[in-house]
Amino acid sequence: MMELAICHFPSFCQLNRNRPNMAKCDQGYLCEVCGVDVPEITDSDLYLRLVIGEISTRQLMTAPERHIRCNPIQAQFIVDPQFEPVVVTGPLDKRLLDPVDVQRRETLVTRGWLRLKELAGSGLPFNEYPLPEFLPDPAARPKPRPE
Repeated sequence: MMELAICHFPSFCQLNRNRPNMAKCDQGYLCEVCGVDVPEITDSDLYLRLVIGEISTRQLMTAPERHIRCNPIQAQFIVDPQFEPVVVTGPLDKRLLDPVDVQRRETLVTRGWLRLKELAGSGLPFNEYPLPEFLPDPAARPKPRPE
């Protein structure tokens, strides 16, 4: 029996449980590359893409899922001591790309991965998952806390 991933859309799934077009989370999140379940948000390329503004919350239900490491082109840009580096060879190896673009991409993707770590178990609704600059509604952006 296949184990399902933890649902990140509990209210959506409760509303859609008896419909023929089930939510992805009712079916489990399977990696389109390796076919194995993606059980944790911190391993999810789908949620990483959401957090860094590459897909919208609307696309979240239809976009393909992958483990972060099953998308090495993206994973190579995560630079953090807690993340084992991914090395890509070939024309998309970041060592062959423009250093300014690489630095910009490393900053963004690493921030996104760190955001996934913050989100794990946070209970936030998924429309608040993106980094602040990618939140769709300026009113939804977190207000600075007075010090």
